Amino acid sequence: MNISQKINMALAYKGMSQAALARAIGMTPSNFNQKYKRQTFTQDELEQIAAVLGGTYVFGFEFPDGTKI
Repeated sequence: MNISQKINMALAYKGMSQAALARAIGMTPSNFNQKYKRQTFTQDELEQIAAVLGGTYVFGFEFPDGTKI
Protein backbone atom coordinates (compact mmCIF):
# COMPACT_ATOMS: atom_id res chain seq x y z
CA MET A 1 0.00 0.00 0.00
CA ASN A 2 1.46 3.37 -0.99
CA ILE A 3 1.31 6.60 1.00
CA SER A 4 -1.52 8.06 -1.09
CA GLN A 5 -3.68 5.03 -0.36
CA LYS A 6 -2.88 5.32 3.35
CA ILE A 7 -3.80 9.00 3.35
CA ASN A 8 -7.09 8.17 1.59
CA MET A 9 -7.90 5.52 4.19
CA ALA A 10 -7.08 7.90 7.05
CA LEU A 11 -9.22 10.65 5.50
CA ALA A 12 -12.15 8.24 5.09
CA TYR A 13 -11.70 7.04 8.67
CA LYS A 14 -11.84 10.62 9.96
CA GLY A 15 -14.47 11.84 7.48
CA MET A 16 -12.27 14.65 6.16
CA SER A 17 -11.66 15.86 2.61
CA GLN A 18 -8.26 16.29 0.99
CA ALA A 19 -8.91 20.02 0.61
CA ALA A 20 -9.73 20.43 4.31
CA LEU A 21 -6.61 18.48 5.25
CA ALA A 22 -4.47 20.56 2.90
CA ARG A 23 -5.68 23.80 4.46
CA ALA A 24 -5.21 22.40 7.98
CA ILE A 25 -1.51 21.76 7.31
CA GLY A 26 -1.02 25.15 5.64
CA MET A 27 -0.93 23.92 2.06
CA THR A 28 -3.13 24.80 -0.89
CA PRO A 29 -5.38 21.99 -2.10
CA SER A 30 -3.63 22.20 -5.49
CA ASN A 31 -0.16 21.78 -3.98
CA PHE A 32 -1.41 18.96 -1.76
CA ASN A 33 -2.91 17.20 -4.78
CA GLN A 34 0.38 17.41 -6.69
CA LYS A 35 2.32 15.94 -3.75
CA TYR A 36 -0.39 13.31 -3.37
CA LYS A 37 -0.14 12.24 -7.02
CA ARG A 38 3.69 12.15 -6.94
CA GLN A 39 3.83 10.72 -3.41
CA THR A 40 6.45 13.29 -2.43
CA PHE A 41 5.36 14.21 1.09
CA THR A 42 8.22 14.88 3.48
CA GLN A 43 8.49 13.19 6.85
CA ASP A 44 7.44 16.46 8.52
CA GLU A 45 4.39 16.78 6.27
CA LEU A 46 3.33 13.21 7.03
CA GLU A 47 3.68 13.92 10.74
CA GLN A 48 1.56 17.08 10.33
CA ILE A 49 -1.08 15.12 8.42
CA ALA A 50 -1.19 12.50 11.17
CA ALA A 51 -1.45 15.15 13.89
CA VAL A 52 -4.35 16.90 12.13
CA LEU A 53 -6.10 13.54 11.80
CA GLY A 54 -5.49 12.76 15.48
CA GLY A 55 -2.92 10.05 14.96
CA THR A 56 0.82 9.57 14.62
CA TYR A 57 3.07 8.72 11.71
CA VAL A 58 6.01 6.46 12.41
CA PHE A 59 8.69 6.14 9.76
CA GLY A 60 11.56 3.75 10.25
CA PHE A 61 12.21 0.37 11.76
CA GLU A 62 10.22 -0.79 14.76
CA PHE A 63 11.05 -3.95 16.66
CA PRO A 64 8.89 -6.12 18.93
CA ASP A 65 10.72 -4.89 22.04
CA GLY A 66 9.69 -1.29 21.20
CA THR A 67 13.04 -0.23 19.74
CA LYS A 68 12.65 2.27 16.92
CA ILE A 69 15.42 3.19 14.49
